[in-house]
Amino acid sequence: MPMTATTVLTARALLLDMDGTLVNSDAVVERIWRRWADQHGLAGDEVMKVVHGRQGYASMAVLLPHRPMEQNHADNARMLAEETADVDGVVEIPGATAFLASLAGVPHALVTSADVALATARMGAAGLPLPDVRVTAESVGASKPDPEGFLKGAAELGVAPADCLVFEDSGAGISAGRSAGMRVVGVGPRAQVHRPDVWVPDLTGVTVDVVDGGGIRVRVA
Repeated sequence: MPMTATTVLTARALLLDMDGTLVNSDAVVERIWRRWADQHGLAGDEVMKVVHGRQGYASMAVLLPHRPMEQNHADNARMLAEETADVDGVVEIPGATAFLASLAGVPHALVTSADVALATARMGAAGLPLPDVRVTAESVGASKPDPEGFLKGAAELGVAPADCLVFEDSGAGISAGRSAGMRVVGVGPRAQVHRPDVWVPDLTGVTVDVVDGGGIRVRVA
């Protein structure tokens, strides 16, 4: 449900998804995946219900369960190149610039299903700085909803999973955060139906402060 009052959460580190959370890349995702759906005789609307939050090969495995995985990986590599070259319409999620600026001195990491090239292209297109700590597609053996990426992010920051707060927009990402034993702030319309711990329409109502002892206080209005 939409928040009607301020919620205060405490943590020791923040783990941030990219697409749909910091960057609105829906225009590109729609173009690339609806074209793929047409090529494989699948309904575009059904494909779009699956692809957000996952690595491409993992989405394909859900949509075409009997297809050899090597074909999924080959398609994934080709589509990553297409997505990296296509940043038309990629913009920041409202409030992302101020939100990231407020994280100076706050332990945080980007945990994305994009690879390094795609993450660099989309964050750059949206005018956002890349966090110093990044867990990308190259860093993990399993895609969200597997918790591996978030657990790696916590480990890189030296923070226990229970002390991490995840920001996510997709069902796969919210499931991954929960499976990692973390609390989840859902961002945007996709997140709302997956019942995150807290939901916000965008990042404009989120403020972050460092408190005594190195803790983090996150206010969500």
